[in-house]
Amino acid sequence: MEAEPLTDTVVRPVRDVDAEALGRVHATCWHETYDHLISKAALENVSPKRLAELWTHWAQQGEDFRMVAALVEGEIVGFAGSGPARDRDAPRNRELYFIYLLDRFHGTGIGQKLFDAVGADEDLYLWVAEDNPRAHRFYTRNGFALDGATHTEPFLGETLTEVRFVR
Repeated sequence: MEAEPLTDTVVRPVRDVDAEALGRVHATCWHETYDHLISKAALENVSPKRLAELWTHWAQQGEDFRMVAALVEGEIVGFAGSGPARDRDAPRNRELYFIYLLDRFHGTGIGQKLFDAVGADEDLYLWVAEDNPRAHRFYTRNGFALDGATHTEPFLGETLTEVRFVR
């Protein structure tokens, strides 16, 4: 069942002062997204504080990077980022690094707003967990297609298989 669309959502560039809120949302999203893919013990090591420290660096990467946050009633509920391709065999010059949105806001249109803010007008590629059907549907709806590439990434001390989508 989809949630009702929200009209009072603000999507804006990430600011340095957002690091703590981004860390909190990031940690929650990892629990919500990966709980069926990664052990509970590994997920217990996800700390909002640790992720907030990572966000301090992400927010200061320069003009080639687009990082935005979605706010509802003044609170960050999701974020997205894109930038230069990181892979040597990249099929595009730009990569969609992530879109994370708290579960309770899925189906409200906020994920689409986040995507539109960081890459709607570009040819991009992205990696996503192989067993994440909701994300697969979202990216397919936005013109992406699997290109057959896969890789296994270390993730919280375990491994996660990812597939590549290209548009």
